[in-house]
Amino acid sequence: MKFEEFQAGTYKQQYQYKSFLPALINKEWSWEDPRINVLLEKATKALGELNAFTLIVPDVDLFIRMHIAKEANMSSRIEGTKTEMDEVVLKEDEISPERRDDWREVHNYISAMNIAIAELEQLPLSLRLLRKTHEILMAGARGERKTPGEFRRSQNWIGGASLADAAFIPPHHDDLADLLSDLESFWHNDTVFIPHLIRCAISHYQFETIHPFLDGNGRIGRLLITLYLVSNDILNKPSLYLSDHLEKHRGAYYDALTRVRESNDIGHWIRFFLQAVVETAEVGKQTFQCILALRQEMDKKVVLFGRRAENASKLIKHLYGDPALSVNEAAGILGVSYFAANQLMNAMVEANILEEVTGWERNRVFYFRRYMQIFNAKHNI
Repeated sequence: MKFEEFQAGTYKQQYQYKSFLPALINKEWSWEDPRINVLLEKATKALGELNAFTLIVPDVDLFIRMHIAKEANMSSRIEGTKTEMDEVVLKEDEISPERRDDWREVHNYISAMNIAIAELEQLPLSLRLLRKTHEILMAGARGERKTPGEFRRSQNWIGGASLADAAFIPPHHDDLADLLSDLESFWHNDTVFIPHLIRCAISHYQFETIHPFLDGNGRIGRLLITLYLVSNDILNKPSLYLSDHLEKHRGAYYDALTRVRESNDIGHWIRFFLQAVVETAEVGKQTFQCILALRQEMDKKVVLFGRRAENASKLIKHLYGDPALSVNEAAGILGVSYFAANQLMNAMVEANILEEVTGWERNRVFYFRRYMQIFNAKHNI
């Protein structure tokens, strides 16, 4: 199937509405657009360079924790949550009650991502894995009543208050089995020769169009991108937070998906997706470069702590994975008294390593602000 000849699907008459039945995708794909070739080359190169950092950076799993937190927060923001990274890194009891629902949704995403990535070490990418991931994503959150971990057995819609004024009505639930089976087969069909990034882009479009869950489809669909890249060894670690780019270009993202359904223009979606990979991978590389530079700076500062240097170093290593810390937590990590931990953290504030953010005398929380700023920067270098 050439992109230029692609027919996205047909509208199927249901009771008082028409649902969109997408075309099956498990087939050979080709294209004539030379722009896609150029973008594919750029995206493949950029991802390879990003992946190289995960192979050479010491203790990389500590830093990947913040990559996952960033991806979780940005993907959830696309769906309307308002949690900031300053809140994401805090514990639940440190979040104001009115903000906890948003915080839980982001942390559900983090848990879903971590468990799904671990599952990939034993199992291939599958519908079963997506259902399990969805169950974790929706646990205890606003969508808990919308059948977590199960594909829908009723009609859903996007936009509008009802089917009567919906912006888009996905396929009827009776059509899901064939569509999802086709999608899963497409992931693993080694008789068709399609570059992984193209297959990943088509898969994301198809998943979002099928919209197989009652809720959480956007987040699972974006998580699917990461799972696909990791499961096919394009990435060693989930180091690409693509949702940051998609959130910043939310309108163009939705428009590109809609344009496929309405105008059959899958080439436009593929170009948008590849450009997003190029730009996000570049930011990811810059992020790792800044992490390495900060790490060198911290190593030099720690030496100045004298006999407390070993504990300061241990605390900084912990902060790379969890950049918000209370004095009690620090005492537990180091196996020292509250007083000793408090003294050390005060010294780290004076050395411009930590920042105390509560302003309280007790139950104080400290941020590793310099590190957190790397993940908030628009241009890291």
